[in-house]
Amino acid sequence: MNDDELVFRSRNGNMQAFAELIDIHTPTVKRFAFQLGNKYDDIDDITQEVFVRVYRFLDQFSHAKFTTWLYKITLNVTRDFARSKQRQIKKVLKIGKERSYNGKTAEESILRFEEDRTLHECIQKLDEKYRVPIVLFYFHDKSYDDISEITGASLANVKTRMSRGKEHLKKLLTLAEKKEGANHG
Repeated sequence: MNDDELVFRSRNGNMQAFAELIDIHTPTVKRFAFQLGNKYDDIDDITQEVFVRVYRFLDQFSHAKFTTWLYKITLNVTRDFARSKQRQIKKVLKIGKERSYNGKTAEESILRFEEDRTLHECIQKLDEKYRVPIVLFYFHDKSYDDISEITGASLANVKTRMSRGKEHLKKLLTLAEKKEGANHG
């Protein structure tokens, strides 16, 4: 059954169809959320919130592609989550408590599935306006038109961000390679 059919059935109260949508798209949402820079420990919470919003706003869905809408929701949930996390951190620091976030081993386990750790780390160093289009284009096979719709940026803006993002990424990768060479030399 395709997305359109599952969305139609879900809108009409078929929870099995909605469960199928979740099963089909959870891996994509988790991967995209991780590639946007979220910690491994937060991915399940973000994914859950994405599908809560999908369920809440399914009646308002009218886009041509369900996946494009899903990427847009994931991006918004990630941004909201980051803002919420920042507020929490500020509160904790204000109270005077120290908190360490040690998700290193969990992150390393998910990175096993990524082709190149250095590439991932360099992508995470990019400004969001460059990182999001690059991740969508190269890791999720989204067209510039899709990226424009997901991010709300104009098509011309997406093209510019892709070009500049690739330039920045190339510089970061070159620096990382030089640093890696220096460490082994």
